[in-house]
Amino acid sequence: MLNESRDILAFLHTTVVANAGYAPIELPLRDGTPGAIFCPVPFLRPRELVTSQAGHSGREKQQQLLQAISDYYQEQYQQACALRGDRPLPIIASGHLTTVGASKSDAVRDIYIGTLDAFPAQHFPPADYIALGHIHRAQVVGGCEHIRYSGSPLPLSFDETGKAKSVHLVSFNDGRLSAVETLEVPVTQPLAVIKGDLAAITAQLEQWRGVEQDPPVWLDIEITTEDYLHDIQRHIQALTEDLPVEVLLVRRSREQREKILLNAQRETLSELKVEEVFERRLALTEIDDDKRARLHELFTHTLHTLTAEDENA
Repeated sequence: MLNESRDILAFLHTTVVANAGYAPIELPLRDGTPGAIFCPVPFLRPRELVTSQAGHSGREKQQQLLQAISDYYQEQYQQACALRGDRPLPIIASGHLTTVGASKSDAVRDIYIGTLDAFPAQHFPPADYIALGHIHRAQVVGGCEHIRYSGSPLPLSFDETGKAKSVHLVSFNDGRLSAVETLEVPVTQPLAVIKGDLAAITAQLEQWRGVEQDPPVWLDIEITTEDYLHDIQRHIQALTEDLPVEVLLVRRSREQREKILLNAQRETLSELKVEEVFERRLALTEIDDDKRARLHELFTHTLHTLTAEDENA
């Protein structure tokens, strides 16, 4: 998808790097003089870095990919140092991966399917700043102020509601990091999550009564009562008809869903994640651990492929 928009973005003075293999480049200042050396590291696909070999265990594949990513970063850094020479220019690297200890939201997908869970911060090269993507919440990595996720500029799931979105303004002095300023991104689409039984939800909805709201608030409504009405959607629709809100999701709380499973009561597919449906089907089958792990890997790979196709559509 990035490659398809490369030419269009070039007219906006934006360079797209969607694959491995690009050498470090100089980033100019506004006056045209060199400002920094940039290591353009995109999402590194395993097929670009390693060759799959039969007979390798899952642990061996994980170590092989970890080493390959580490080596790629080190090679980029060495090339950047050579390009910089004796000039007092900072070296900046990018990345699209999950690091050890990163705080994820519901919308974050696993990207190294069946192999690498997370990348240790100590395997990054000693660049002056490392700007990371993939994780939606802004955070410092491994206590290192120069390794950061800025997070997504927009909330991509309801569990990101109420958390400020931002970008980072990074300053350098004599080629060294001097300051990182957080610039908050204005909210363009308000989100809200309300929880409780029908009476509590009704009371909470009143906060929008008579309020001018444009665009309407997107709502996630979580039902906590054991008496989950079969026509709850109609009730919610009637309650919100004259309010400046748009209900995107109505669901039972996790606790109620667990109780319902124990009591074998009715549950709708709309309340389950795809992964939960697969897990429950797998739980009904008696298979050995190796086959179960392989099915997990194939399922996750298939789901990732379908999600990517939807995003590219």
